[in-house]
Amino acid sequence: MDIDVSHSNLIWQNFSAHTDTLRINQPAGAVSFVSAAKAAMPAVVHIKIRFNSSADYGASGSGVIISEDGYIATNNHVVEKAAQIDVTLPDKRTYKAKLVGRDPNTDLALIKVEGHNLPTIKFGDSDALQVGEWVLAVGFPLSLNTTVTAGIVSAKARSIGIISRSARDNSADNEQPIGSSAIESFIQTDAAINPGNSGGALVNTNGELIGINSAIASQTGSYAGYAFAIPVNLARKILDDLRTYGTVKRGVLGVSFPAPSTEDQYMIQKGLNPANIKGVYITGVQPASAAAVAGLREGDIIQRIDGIELNSSTEFSERIARHKPGDNIKLNYLRNNETGSLSVTLKGEGVSNPVAKANQPLQEIHSKLGATFAPLSNEVKQRFSLKGGVEVTNVRKGGFFDKIGIPAGTVIAFINGQSIISPKDIDSALLSAQSGMIRIFAIAPDGSKVVFDFSMGT
Repeated sequence: MDIDVSHSNLIWQNFSAHTDTLRINQPAGAVSFVSAAKAAMPAVVHIKIRFNSSADYGASGSGVIISEDGYIATNNHVVEKAAQIDVTLPDKRTYKAKLVGRDPNTDLALIKVEGHNLPTIKFGDSDALQVGEWVLAVGFPLSLNTTVTAGIVSAKARSIGIISRSARDNSADNEQPIGSSAIESFIQTDAAINPGNSGGALVNTNGELIGINSAIASQTGSYAGYAFAIPVNLARKILDDLRTYGTVKRGVLGVSFPAPSTEDQYMIQKGLNPANIKGVYITGVQPASAAAVAGLREGDIIQRIDGIELNSSTEFSERIARHKPGDNIKLNYLRNNETGSLSVTLKGEGVSNPVAKANQPLQEIHSKLGATFAPLSNEVKQRFSLKGGVEVTNVRKGGFFDKIGIPAGTVIAFINGQSIISPKDIDSALLSAQSGMIRIFAIAPDGSKVVFDFSMGT
């Protein structure tokens, strides 16, 4: 599937300041947001960050008080590099906050202030949220005082490939790559998002928290039509883990599947009609994984998890991410046109030596891609006005490149935002995204710019 590269300009607001909230919409009819705003505003705080103790504030964002004793939810990208975190409530009370824990794979973080009887927000149910439903965003756009804006839910379970890219760009040299576990299943709204509201509240018309605002789609860094929030049913599990353990205990199934942008095309390549078969096509099962033990196979189509129908791999990833190691889930699947069900006990994320095991995952990834590469000739560089890049020299029938139509002669320019100069750079980029999302920015032989997504699973 070819996608114009302009659609990849999703600006992660960590690059400018941090994200904000919603376009002011004039509600139709008798809809009123007054009670919802009153319920939510007191619990949404302004977060200011110093990157060292002597510097001026370097960035700001928003947060949501989720307990009377001072636990506050926000985005990971708001606080990840903070030396000092200051919190201001809408009533002007100020606190110093400490970092409890953060999860770059969902862009969530938990901080704590020493307070009592603080205003809190009621948790809603993001699963019950419907496309077309009115929502409010509360936060501190552009460091203004508390601001409430309105929009509607324009989509659910949206993946925009932003967490993997930001995690790689902002990780320290001594941190392990985290793209392998990135979970994106955003609530999309037509909300105006600007720097300052990352970590703020997305609430329904009852004033219940249904999402944490996180990112925007923009070519400029300011509002351009779409905003994305982490669904509260996922956030609640992550925040509970951070509060209890200081880290996230993530259950792992051990399967791979096509990326969201290519899953329909993948089914078509397999002779299946996406309109007739709903579910997630399993492209691989990891040896000794929970899925392998339970009896899942490559080629199975998982149609339900715990009785909930699956419409996309993003929904599937989110549902798995809500579970801990040891949790038991029920899967309904389609295999050779026959339905079946099984129970799976999820395993934990294995702690492995990345050096000792580097060769095997790389071989597996290359095998799945089904392609070979070579440095660009000077002629090709001049033709496309490139300083670097790698050319696809051969495409194996049945591999991923073949299935989604990447031909020989395609130039690979970036993988997950990492510039590709030599074939070794491809190895490095692929290893840094083991078992996660791989986004390839390329130039087709006819000169058109395209983007391909490849998911290594959950």
